[in-house]
Amino acid sequence: MPPSFDLLVIGDANPDVIIGPLDAPLAFDQREQLIDSGALTLGGSAAITACGAARLGLRVAFAGRVGDDGAGHYMRDRLAAHGVDVSGLRMDQGLPTPLTVIVTRGDDRAILTAPGTLAATSGHDIPERLLTSARHVHSASFFLIPRLAADLPGLFDTARAAGATTSLDTNDDPSGRWDRAALAPVLARTDVLLPNAAEAHRLAGTDGTSVAAAAGLLARQVPLVAVKNGADGALCHDGRTVLTTAGIRVTAQDAVGAGDSFNAGFLAGRLAGRSLADTLDLAAVCGALSTRAAGGTSAQPSWEEALTHLTTNGDSPS
Repeated sequence: MPPSFDLLVIGDANPDVIIGPLDAPLAFDQREQLIDSGALTLGGSAAITACGAARLGLRVAFAGRVGDDGAGHYMRDRLAAHGVDVSGLRMDQGLPTPLTVIVTRGDDRAILTAPGTLAATSGHDIPERLLTSARHVHSASFFLIPRLAADLPGLFDTARAAGATTSLDTNDDPSGRWDRAALAPVLARTDVLLPNAAEAHRLAGTDGTSVAAAAGLLARQVPLVAVKNGADGALCHDGRTVLTTAGIRVTAQDAVGAGDSFNAGFLAGRLAGRSLADTLDLAAVCGALSTRAAGGTSAQPSWEEALTHLTTNGDSPS
């Protein structure tokens, strides 16, 4: 039988409360500060990636754990509204849904996360039927979900045995340890690694060198590394060749989730059989377009819209 899904995404799902921009230091002592805007949106690296991929036309399933509370029901309903299959999203009766507050300041942001169900999420929350019925399996937020991280080698083995390819976006490590020994067994089963530039340097231990150098070292462990580099675009390294893209320029309102939308574009391009150069360009377009509105999902492009921007920049859609 052909796979039921193009993509299974596993990992974190939580509401984001995004406020800002803050134009002064954060004040304590019960002081109240006024900011221009605030929004409650769908968040979590894995959840935003899943929504972006569904918006691009992929058949997407999501697996993970949220609380059986208002925030958890909000996440389940929002994922479903974006066209994501949520049959693998477990509702925990005892733990709360994770919650993230993002305070923006200029082009930077502070991120505060209450982990809730993340600490309990494990490989047991990922249905085998989904692992064996997807063309590709993507995992996010490795360092935020330690029990799931420990189970990832087995989960990826199951998916690969069924013919799927795999990818990983570690995201940031709040502990600052960047445990490469714990990560190594997962990288050995990962086809595509999708860090941002800062994460690539921390994972490779190359602070002070070029992003391409960091990607080259990581490409010794993973067949393909695609690195998001903010306003400087992105690059990918397959162990032999470095490709770069400058991306496109947009009037950005909110960069939250742009890297996750890049992930969605990169995976959609790969699954559509586009060339690596086109896939990198497509991913950068998806990341840039997602910044046009507040939150990680509200401005994610469709496949047709992304290809239109590729055509405008000199590529041909297919």
